[in-house]
Amino acid sequence: MTARSLMILAAAGSAALLLGAYTFQALGYAPCKLCLWQRWPHGVAILVGVVAIFYARAVTAVVGALAALTTAGFGIYHTGVERGWWEGPSSCSGGGDLSGLSGADMLSTETLDKVVMCDEVAWAFAGLSMASWNAVASFALACIWAAALVRTLR
Repeated sequence: MTARSLMILAAAGSAALLLGAYTFQALGYAPCKLCLWQRWPHGVAILVGVVAIFYARAVTAVVGALAALTTAGFGIYHTGVERGWWEGPSSCSGGGDLSGLSGADMLSTETLDKVVMCDEVAWAFAGLSMASWNAVASFALACIWAAALVRTLR
């Protein structure tokens, strides 16, 4: 495969993962804050793949690989939060302090959206959550981007 083909393949992989995330969302699995963080680098990788159609150079492969590694890193971080290895953001992992809220604030029903907790696994397959699967798949995509980089340097 050419470097350009590898870059397009890796970008298509990010598109498939992003489509999968939106499909789960459409099926009622609302994303948490960390889930949303994992989506942005896939969007960057897709844009880099489009650029690679016209400009398949080493810098294109490096940016794509960095995007894939970034979302993989977010996936690992999110997995650690889900498994209790470390604390996540207080805005979606509990541990928040209620001392600043009045009784009326705590009883208010004015909130429109339910807060989706980052430390709760909404769906898992083979013992891995969506965040874990994103990390695994994104590392594989980073390897494809790296292979494209090697081909551009030859």
